[in-house]
Amino acid sequence: MDAVRVSALRERLTGTGWLEAVGGFAGTLRRSVERRGADGLLLVGTEAYEPWHLAAHLADEAAWSAVPRLAPTLLRHRPPAGAPAHLAHDLRRLTGAGRGATVLVVAPEAADAPLLERVHDARRHGATVLALDGAAAPGDLGGLAHERLAVGTAAEEPFDLAQHLVSAAAGHPATRRSPLSRLTALAARLTSPPPINRW
Repeated sequence: MDAVRVSALRERLTGTGWLEAVGGFAGTLRRSVERRGADGLLLVGTEAYEPWHLAAHLADEAAWSAVPRLAPTLLRHRPPAGAPAHLAHDLRRLTGAGRGATVLVVAPEAADAPLLERVHDARRHGATVLALDGAAAPGDLGGLAHERLAVGTAAEEPFDLAQHLVSAAAGHPATRRSPLSRLTALAARLTSPPPINRW
């Protein structure tokens, strides 16, 4: 994420309440994976969109924040034969998701019926379902999610920025600073010039 894009995003979002919404959603995600009896994070996209970007950022945040359960298991609609073990998980993992599991669905456009059925099954068995989706096309996903963050557009740039902000906010404990102040500090750090090397 480059400084110009972050600065522009910060300016667009100031005063809209959206940074607070991101912080609240990220806080729910973190609390869900840290709660007693938590059983990991399952991350799934639509058939047309695999959330690699978010998976990578969440894995980084899990390491930096010492919250290993924040590192997701990426579920794929059609993992290719011979895929490495960590990339070979398919939607059948949703069938076994129950109490203790957190399912994060990332859907820039409407999710298809087979995915919705599996997410519904996971919720029925006690999984916490969170959705990050394009506001214009949630389909039935919004009704399945315990909490939803709707991005105003499914366009690639804002959707990627939203995923980055969610992962960054989820990596920091709520007791340290408010979600808004953490996101503001992150944006300020990314937009400030590099320190002068005095050596």
